[in-house]
Amino acid sequence: MKRKSEEVSAFLIDTMSQWAGIDCICIGQRSQHDELDPHYALVFDIYYRNSIPPVEKRQSLFNNPGAFESAPGGMKDRFFLDEIPVRIEYKHIPDMQDQVEYPLRHIKLLKNTGTYPLYRLLHFPLVFSKSDWIERMRVSLNSFPLDAWQALFDSFSAKMEHYLSDFGAAAVSENQFFRLMSRAGFLKFAGASIFMANHAFEPSHADYEIQLKNQPILPANFANLWDSISGERNDLSEFKKFEHARLLAREIFELR
Repeated sequence: MKRKSEEVSAFLIDTMSQWAGIDCICIGQRSQHDELDPHYALVFDIYYRNSIPPVEKRQSLFNNPGAFESAPGGMKDRFFLDEIPVRIEYKHIPDMQDQVEYPLRHIKLLKNTGTYPLYRLLHFPLVFSKSDWIERMRVSLNSFPLDAWQALFDSFSAKMEHYLSDFGAAAVSENQFFRLMSRAGFLKFAGASIFMANHAFEPSHADYEIQLKNQPILPANFANLWDSISGERNDLSEFKKFEHARLLAREIFELR
């Protein structure tokens, strides 16, 4: 399996690196191991300057792989090649560079998308590059401005507070969907707020909780509070979980 993944990866990198508009290619951190994981996939981020081949041309260049589909707008491809699942995202360099160099202009966008795209730009291993662009972007991301971190903390913590209100209403409701959505929303933005307080971009969902609990600056009694809210303990009522969420939110605001 690993050899097959390596062959597919090498074929794709060689194919895409020949496209005129491509500047650099990064591969997902988890794509280099975990081949036996049922969620395994080869994940690539392709950074381009002017244009990339259209969808139909890409499909042909990838040897017409199985179950090929492209997201609306053509900036994401998903397919199987030799039974290996592949996920490719295409990212326009001027757009990415503007987010890196002028993050305060993009607070609304980052609030909605999260900072995971910046995490990928900073941390995904580089497997091909025609210039020093990505190295320069990583230098900038490693000195991300303090006012941008603060603005993102304010945005995420405001969303956390919104979901906390929903969480309270859901705790006394019989609407199970409302309960799940409000609790998930609270956890998502509570976690994002903590990452921003630590000047760290958000990782993937698979690595989220582990990296969150390893941050150097955490609310008091964080692990116990987080686990009591996120877990499915039968000894805790929904309202008790809300009370823990309210306490956690208060502690998060004190990280400001």
